[in-house]
Amino acid sequence: MSLSTLDWGIILGFFIVFTIIGLVVTKRAGKNTKEFFLSGRNMPWWLLGISMVATTFSADTPNLVTDIVRQNGVSGNWAWWAFLITGMLTVFIYAKLWRRSKVVTDLEFYELRYSGKPAAFLRGFRAIYLGVIFNVLIMASVCLAAIKIGGVMFGLQPWECVLYASIITVVYSTLGGLRGVIFTDFLQFIVAMVGSVWAAYYIINLPEVGGLEAMLSHPNVSDKLSFLPDFSDNESLIVLLIIPIAVQWWSVWYPGAEPGGGGYIAQRMLSAKDEKNAIGATLLFNITHYALRPWPWILIALASLVLYPELTDIGAAFPDAVLGHDLGYSAMLTQLPAGLLGLVLASLIAAFMSTISTHLNWGSSYIALDFYQRFVKPEASEKELVTVGRLSTVLLMVFSACLALYLTDALGTFQILLQIGAGTGLIFILRWFWWRVNAYSEISGMIVSFLIALYFEFVHDAVGPEIAGHYQLVIGVVLTTLTWIVVTLVTRPTDTDKLVAFYNAITPYGKGWNGLRRKAEQQNITLNTTQDNFTSDLGSMLLGILLVYTALFGFGFALYGNAIGALVLFSITLIAGVGIYRLWRNKKGATNSSAS
Repeated sequence: MSLSTLDWGIILGFFIVFTIIGLVVTKRAGKNTKEFFLSGRNMPWWLLGISMVATTFSADTPNLVTDIVRQNGVSGNWAWWAFLITGMLTVFIYAKLWRRSKVVTDLEFYELRYSGKPAAFLRGFRAIYLGVIFNVLIMASVCLAAIKIGGVMFGLQPWECVLYASIITVVYSTLGGLRGVIFTDFLQFIVAMVGSVWAAYYIINLPEVGGLEAMLSHPNVSDKLSFLPDFSDNESLIVLLIIPIAVQWWSVWYPGAEPGGGGYIAQRMLSAKDEKNAIGATLLFNITHYALRPWPWILIALASLVLYPELTDIGAAFPDAVLGHDLGYSAMLTQLPAGLLGLVLASLIAAFMSTISTHLNWGSSYIALDFYQRFVKPEASEKELVTVGRLSTVLLMVFSACLALYLTDALGTFQILLQIGAGTGLIFILRWFWWRVNAYSEISGMIVSFLIALYFEFVHDAVGPEIAGHYQLVIGVVLTTLTWIVVTLVTRPTDTDKLVAFYNAITPYGKGWNGLRRKAEQQNITLNTTQDNFTSDLGSMLLGILLVYTALFGFGFALYGNAIGALVLFSITLIAGVGIYRLWRNKKGATNSSAS
């Protein structure tokens, strides 16, 4: 389809603004590694929270939601809604712990928590495994969205899409570091939200769709509206709800929803001024990410079932595009008028750039600090490390763009990422609470989960009976979890002096540290007796989960025309918010770590 001059002007304008931001902050970003990778550790909660939301508002996210809704209905979104539990765990339990660690990257944590060569190996290996291999796979899935959008909206070939989409992103990411990423994230989020809401409103009111009421009552849509799967269909119930809620949230490592925090979420928390700002940032992120943002995407996905009920209908309308249910989102955007089309495309480009820029900066921090400085050249100057980070940014983008040319659909890639991380999540939760977790725990869990993922992806279909993807996930979780627990119990614990230093710096709570406390008492070692109120923090976490879910479904009921249901849920949302406020007001002298 052809874009108007107005559309092109809007898109070009945003490109110019983002480039200017990168140029403005480039001098400050290049001063040292803390500036380039952590923006000086002085970011406020609201800016960091919006940055987290903007990063997870990737160009492939509406495609993924569309894929899910078209195939499994609204309730299919529990595949990612379940990660809210992880998110609230991070908000009220782990945000302050990460900020107290004072590490520059979350991989530096390994040599803070574990001892000896296994800790060093784990840090170096994870730097390449996560910073390069896993990170490139994630960015490639985001680039796939750019390919699908560019193919439908601009008529571009896949290689053209990834080339054009990457250039500006690499420019400001390389120049501005994390500070440039965070500043552009703020603008990108505003544009992306305005674009998605406006687009949803316009598309719902297309004559072919007939308005909200007509769309919701359409036979292609009416059976896909439930927030919960059909409880009489055991298979759907297990796949769409039970596994995500009972297994997935605590057991799977997934970017942006890591159990115990990690990745670019940890990077944002470590960039905060203090503990209070780290907690506020992650709370804002989870409320906005889960409660406010999904509905415009869901509505457009439902509308696509009216115009393109079958996958073949999308294929017939766009014969040259990379076919998949996730293409339904881009297909609906072709219905937008001039001006609005340009704004929405600018918002999708902004979403793409926000996610890619974060992953580039995060991945390059691993390469520069956790691999190059730690193992290649420990005496490297700050300027040299920033240069390595900038070069890594460019190379990561090149690798991701090339891999994207071989991917086909968003949901498939999402499921591969879940399988690779299956079973490792509990390690990331318990390593803060159980003194016996050691480097071998993480090494064994990482290796086994990866080998199981490779087996199911490339071997099992040829040698064994068919196993559905959700059962593959459960098998991976069980085998990986059993493996790392056994390895933990049969290997030596982390050196006592390392554990004592960690305990005194972080002051973790829980009976899982009683073994160390007994050792310390026997050896006359002094441990920090200051403890957070775990009951208060756990209560805040549970209320936070209640707050977000009731807000999410309250908006849904409001859109569905169920005023009473919406009123009840929003009332619970308010009560939960008041409860969190009172718990926090009554906390005794919350300790803020000094920013450094």
